Amino acid sequence: MPEQRTKIEIGDLWVNYRRKPALRGVSLRIPANSVVGIIGPANAGKTTLLKAINRTLEFEPGVSLRGEVRVDGRDTRREWNVYDLRRRIGMVFPLPVGLPLSVYDNVAYAPRRAGIRGRRRLDGIVERCLRQAALWDEVKDRLNALGSLLSGGQQQRLTIARALSHDPEILCLDEFSIAIDPVTTMKIEDVLVGLKSRMTIVLVTNLVQQARRLADVTCFLNRGAVVQTDATEKMFSDDPGNRLTYDYIHGRFG
Repeated sequence: MPEQRTKIEIGDLWVNYRRKPALRGVSLRIPANSVVGIIGPANAGKTTLLKAINRTLEFEPGVSLRGEVRVDGRDTRREWNVYDLRRRIGMVFPLPVGLPLSVYDNVAYAPRRAGIRGRRRLDGIVERCLRQAALWDEVKDRLNALGSLLSGGQQQRLTIARALSHDPEILCLDEFSIAIDPVTTMKIEDVLVGLKSRMTIVLVTNLVQQARRLADVTCFLNRGAVVQTDATEKMFSDDPGNRLTYDYIHGRFG
């Protein structure tokens, strides 16, 4: 079987917050059209890695970065316009961050900004994205209601729908299921498996079994460094090849 094309390549990435190290020489290759799970204990650098991919680290005060992050072979800091880059990368954070707009307008916001005006086309985008986020059946009769009136779990799914609305090539999810019940979480996991045929998904999760269910490749971070990256089947086997990986996956520290 031929090797998959590389979508994201991270090379010797170091990130400091006011001189405190968050990532220490991280190197990682993320294949196109795959789900890559990022696991590790608190303060391992998982969220920092996601922010480095779409350049939202630039919003953080006192951050210094060296090393490379490449998307489609192009250095994200030197060869990409930041706005174009972020249009290609959907980002979903642990807690919902909704716009003070209706459910419909939350999802239609990015397509409108991209110049889409036709109501029929917008209707199709809104329905598709809400279905992909396992939310359509719950809100289809109240699309004009404020998104902020939805429950916490519904608002999180609305955030996912909004991230999908500009057809990203890469979808980064940081603990997307933290505010969602297990049944809905499983629905969205099924959607993510289907989505990888047309995008690359990078999933940060503290639920190691979620990584086991979803990821093709799993990367284990600890104290800002990569401990091991391998096929998920290998990582979760009885002998992953690294004792620290085995101990973390089996709950012996965290």
